[in-house]
Amino acid sequence: MASNVACFFSLALLLSSVLLAQASDPDITSDFIVPPDGKLDANFFTSKALKTSLWGGPNGVPFKVTKASLLEFPALNGQSVSYAALQFAPGGINPPHTHPRSAELLLVIQGAIEVGFVDSTNMLFTQVLQTGDMFVFPKGLVHFQSNVDASYPAVALSAFGSANAGTVSLPKTLFASGIDQDVLAKSFKTDAQTIQTLVSANKA
Repeated sequence: MASNVACFFSLALLLSSVLLAQASDPDITSDFIVPPDGKLDANFFTSKALKTSLWGGPNGVPFKVTKASLLEFPALNGQSVSYAALQFAPGGINPPHTHPRSAELLLVIQGAIEVGFVDSTNMLFTQVLQTGDMFVFPKGLVHFQSNVDASYPAVALSAFGSANAGTVSLPKTLFASGIDQDVLAKSFKTDAQTIQTLVSANKA
């Protein structure tokens, strides 16, 4: 009996290790990954993507995210890090979403931002952050951010432990991906017209 229990836990540990390995950035066996064109100098390791996104609200939209991830900054390939600058207009929100491949460490650099996440037991954790405050969103959990000030913009900087953390926006995923509207109506215990309104709003 004891040997069976030990075998079970060993197998569970092995499977957990495999899943974690698959969910994170791949390890590299060199200092960095050389770009395909072979041109390598300090410019390759430099990004100015966030230069204009660290102060003030977004222009003409309630929320804007500017990323410095693998797609925008190829030197991050294999380095397991990335950044994103979040700009909020007065009252602007970053809707509920998840990052499947990384936790997120958020630093408020202007204004006040309400943040929150829901854990796997359906418990909500919320906090209002002021300039200089930090908050961590555990990997894969649904979370949101909102500018609590109706008069002034807010800005935050998010760090990720992945060069490609991924973003799954719940409103877009649920209402703009083509899921059968009858399935959505039954899931949310509402009527077809309400779902149609949500689908139309998220396709815009």
